[in-house]
Amino acid sequence: MAPNTVDYEGLRFDRIGHASVRLETDDGLVVYVDPWGEVLKSEPTDGDVVFVTHDDMDHYDPAAIEAVAGPDATVAAYEAIDTGDLAFDAIDLPHKGEATVAGIDVRTIPAYNDPDGDHLDEDGEPFHAEGEVIGLLLTLEGTTVYFPSDTDFLPHHESITADVFVPPIGGHFTMDRREAAAFARNVDPELVLPEHYDTFDPIETDAEAFANDLENDGIRVELF
Repeated sequence: MAPNTVDYEGLRFDRIGHASVRLETDDGLVVYVDPWGEVLKSEPTDGDVVFVTHDDMDHYDPAAIEAVAGPDATVAAYEAIDTGDLAFDAIDLPHKGEATVAGIDVRTIPAYNDPDGDHLDEDGEPFHAEGEVIGLLLTLEGTTVYFPSDTDFLPHHESITADVFVPPIGGHFTMDRREAAAFARNVDPELVLPEHYDTFDPIETDAEAFANDLENDGIRVELF
């Protein structure tokens, strides 16, 4: 049974389910990334900051944002998302660039499926086209945390390093566990926390095999 919580250098990580993650710092700052109502078991309303990477229903869910966000929360969403139905004013995050959100340094990194790759729909189009998704490289209390979001491992990712790496590993709509392992070796993190797998049939995978592959290379993986 995977632990619900993983601690790293003063940060506490909880995988709520699917690609929904909660972080809390030693100072009590609570951050959510891509909360989705299908995996929420309560309405904690404790979030100080909520990040959203793209507008797929399992990543941008206005009701889930309201369920996790505190009354004075800051919501930061990729600028391509229409956030008009949100109860909060959202800070626009660029497709590629840097921002500061509630004191958190944020670098946004383009995320998409390679149009010449394997993650294509029945019409031969990428499930996530270039320009539709961003990854997030967050700096929290001196620790860098990289959420690549729904993407393949792409050439422009090769320059990115982080202390904690939170990749999708389920395949089909995103990179699979083998691609994610190659991505992780490139990022060279201290800790890998995989997400976006086993929620439904197309993204079922062998997470233990993913963990074993990386741990054989000396990279810590927690299936949280």
